[in-house]
Amino acid sequence: MTRDPLVRAAEVATLLTADAPPVLVDARFNLVGPDAHAEYLAGHLPGAAHVDVEHALSGPRGPRGEGGRHPLADHDSVLRVLRAAGVRVDRPVVVYDGGSQLGAARVWWLLEDLGHPDVRVLDGGIAAWSAAGLPLATGEVTVPPGDLTGAGGRLPIVDADGAMDALRAGHRLLDVRGADRFRGENETIDPVAGHIPGAENRPGADEFGADGLFLPAQQLRRRFADIEPGDVLSCGSGLTAMRTLLALRHAGLGEGVAVYGGSWSDWISDPARPVAVGED
Repeated sequence: MTRDPLVRAAEVATLLTADAPPVLVDARFNLVGPDAHAEYLAGHLPGAAHVDVEHALSGPRGPRGEGGRHPLADHDSVLRVLRAAGVRVDRPVVVYDGGSQLGAARVWWLLEDLGHPDVRVLDGGIAAWSAAGLPLATGEVTVPPGDLTGAGGRLPIVDADGAMDALRAGHRLLDVRGADRFRGENETIDPVAGHIPGAENRPGADEFGADGLFLPAQQLRRRFADIEPGDVLSCGSGLTAMRTLLALRHAGLGEGVAVYGGSWSDWISDPARPVAVGED
């Protein structure tokens, strides 16, 4: 396993004083609500460029919604966006968002998938940075273009058929949405409520402490002790599943664990696919 993919605000502040400081990527976005670019302009880590997870790092949906709400953008688009944010192959990268870790986990996953050797996520996001009394900058930042390369394909990702293949092979499909959405209650995002038959619920919100930071690695190791290579993580559109993979890596686990890229929002794009509600 690689080193802990999470980094605390104080360490980031120290790293920024080094001769080769990390590239900072602001990945804030709002799952529902206004575009987050205005929040970036109002205050961000000094030197950070903003990337648009909702649009620039998500591809087009199929005519019925195939791919889910946040399909992966094509390889060339990902490279173009992250190069524009200054990402280089010879510089470490620190990604952050508002604290949900949904946007940050998406960018972390993409960079890991491309084979970037040193990418970490700011634990607690910009809220933790501000709470530590560290300075913010305002306005747009122009960064030197990066030279990121990579063919991608280093991390396992599956579609609906792949998720079913994993279940048939005896692996687990872990749905990390909240328990109410898993049961088919209080669905406010997707047009169909429920979960994939055979999936188990493992709410991703339980990976955090009251301070908004990820739980310590030892606690997460106990929580994830039953997760094995070949298991698949699913959520609403793939973002929370990537965040859970980040938590697994923080715990020193997660090798060979796949993400269902389109997750529930892709599953329901085909009305022939079955839907389960309730606990089971």
